[in-house]
Amino acid sequence: MAMASRKSLWLAAFALAFSAFAGTGQAGELDKPQSDRGSTDKPLGVVELFTSQGCNSCPPADALFAELAAKEDIVALAYHVDYWDYLGWQDTLSRKENTERQYDYMRAFGSRSVYTPQAVINGRVHVNGASRGEVDGALARLAKTGEGMRVAIKVSRTSDRVMIDAGDAGAGPSDAHVVIVYFDPPQTIKIGQGENTGRKMTYWNAVTGIQTAGMWHGKAQRYELPMSEISKKGGCAVLLQSVGKDGLPGPILGAAFIHKP
Repeated sequence: MAMASRKSLWLAAFALAFSAFAGTGQAGELDKPQSDRGSTDKPLGVVELFTSQGCNSCPPADALFAELAAKEDIVALAYHVDYWDYLGWQDTLSRKENTERQYDYMRAFGSRSVYTPQAVINGRVHVNGASRGEVDGALARLAKTGEGMRVAIKVSRTSDRVMIDAGDAGAGPSDAHVVIVYFDPPQTIKIGQGENTGRKMTYWNAVTGIQTAGMWHGKAQRYELPMSEISKKGGCAVLLQSVGKDGLPGPILGAAFIHKP
């Protein structure tokens, strides 16, 4: 991919992220010095897309996902899996850990198999990731039934650290993991083999790593991360996700992007 093209995509993504950050600030926040500003995010929902460059059903889902990634009220994360690589093209963004996360969801949902494109909404339900109606419908339905983002996540920063403030639980699950998800800036890939040979696709928010930063027990709590760890990544989001006794992922209660300076 040409350097100018990559730079343009990343600048566009940064401008969008900054717009979202400014738009969700609390009253009076924009009058504060930049290092003191915070952002309280209670988005409509979280969309986790499981996709592959080697899957001929995935390009429509990737296109829809690009639209979702541009929305200020959606935390959209793309997990490229590796089990379609045998078709002749090794997904350049795939990670074994992404495939493992999908299999964990499969077991949590009591499903018998995985598929692409699969969209997991709020960690609660899964739908066809290429169906706008199914994705939008699930987001709206979960928000209406109180299964959306009900715990506010406030992200603020200083020159050397990021503070994540998780709010009170209210009713419902009161234990969750604070999960940090790292992802790449948007990038365009020309697919040279396999079912999508010749396609040139731009992929957004491709996940590169997941780590648990702490536990939340239903009460307001602060977590700190070094800014140096955030700054060297392409992008970053925080998920407040309940986890079953079997260690499998459960409902996502809150989420926010962690915007870099």
